[in-house]
Amino acid sequence: MARTLSRMAHEILERHSDPRRLALVGVRSRGVPLARRLARLLLEAAGVEPAVGALDISLYRDDFTSLAAQPITKGTDILFSIDGRTVVLVDDVLYTGRTVRAAINELFDYGRPASISLVVLAERDGRQLPICAQQAGAHIDVPAGMRLRLKRSGEGRLSLALERAA
Repeated sequence: MARTLSRMAHEILERHSDPRRLALVGVRSRGVPLARRLARLLLEAAGVEPAVGALDISLYRDDFTSLAAQPITKGTDILFSIDGRTVVLVDDVLYTGRTVRAAINELFDYGRPASISLVVLAERDGRQLPICAQQAGAHIDVPAGMRLRLKRSGEGRLSLALERAA
């Protein structure tokens, strides 16, 4: 995992020449720790720590009304302007593309970024929208009836795991 994240951080720097204009925004909940780790790696590699925020897309989902009568939200934390910045949207797994669509819709409520790119730890087949990641740590085939999930161990280590779909 550490090697994959390090490679991804270096690819972000190769793709975006001015790290001072970067803002990493993690999609709650599992994209946020990834965004923070990538920010630390960018600081080590470029000497500049990008702004880091968290996005709660609960109210922007297209299945919002079917989630619950009163869904629990964890809040969005973007305490900086995204106007004119390159926003790197960070999430754990890219599957249907619907989460990314909701995240982009919400981002535009916070300003007008110069560009948005998508970085995911893993992507799998099953896209329902024409959305692709500019960077993916891995491309994983997931058997029917299973889902891919980011897990944190008791020691704080991150790993990807296959689980039975609910």
